[in-house]
Amino acid sequence: MLANTKDILIDAQKGKYGVAAFNVYSLETVQAAIKVAEQENQPVIIALGERYFPTVDVEGFSAMVRAMAEKASVPISLHLDHAYEKQSIIRAIRCGFSSVMFDGSAYDIEKNMRLTKEIVEIAHMAGVSVEAEIGSLAKGAFSDEEEGDGTLTDPETAKKFVEETGVDFLAAAIGTVHGMYKGEPKIDMDLLKRIRQVVDIPLVLHGGSGTPEEKIRQAIELGIGKINVNTEVSMAAVSHLQKYFKNKEIAHLSSVMEDMQLSIEPVMTKFVKLFSGK
Repeated sequence: MLANTKDILIDAQKGKYGVAAFNVYSLETVQAAIKVAEQENQPVIIALGERYFPTVDVEGFSAMVRAMAEKASVPISLHLDHAYEKQSIIRAIRCGFSSVMFDGSAYDIEKNMRLTKEIVEIAHMAGVSVEAEIGSLAKGAFSDEEEGDGTLTDPETAKKFVEETGVDFLAAAIGTVHGMYKGEPKIDMDLLKRIRQVVDIPLVLHGGSGTPEEKIRQAIELGIGKINVNTEVSMAAVSHLQKYFKNKEIAHLSSVMEDMQLSIEPVMTKFVKLFSGK
């Protein structure tokens, strides 16, 4: 069933489990995410980043995902990930996305609050929930995200931000990275605990790929309800394709894509089970 992301995350917050937000780029990645969600009887968030707009027909993509979500036996939402442009957000709202993320983390806090509040007002009129971010994630290996400076989220700033903007869920920067870590992960769980003490809306962890499982479990216990996963899924697909063509065999595209989907399903299953506490 198609659901509002806020409703999914409120249920997760009450149930003390996490929900996977899988970044997708194709029919096969969407099918894999929904198939795994149904097999594990867990909700899942389908996330499309603004950076993919040049190569994805957003309106057509939204219609496809929403049609597939309506047939699903578990809650599925469609989320706009890391959007920087107001017009991209309006476009996503108009074509039926369940939630949008305005990433104003590159601005000073006052500008970030002002712009986020404007997006919240627009989105809420359409019944769409909003994610925002304070602080930023550094870029790790194999990521296609923009480079961040790694600034961590200040709890008191987060409290003020949530109160001023009315945002529905907040991405907290606690030391994770976009992509795979280039060294020992330094994730500040004490900081997350302090953020949770002053912020009562659902919290989001970006950078699920490569993060040690015990850290993810601890983060969920401390209030993280949504965990973004991108790079590990991409790596599994690309690795599979490299092996597929190692002998330079000419295969039919339909078989190639079918097998690629099968190669990423175990990765998605691992994360869904981990986040749900199974």
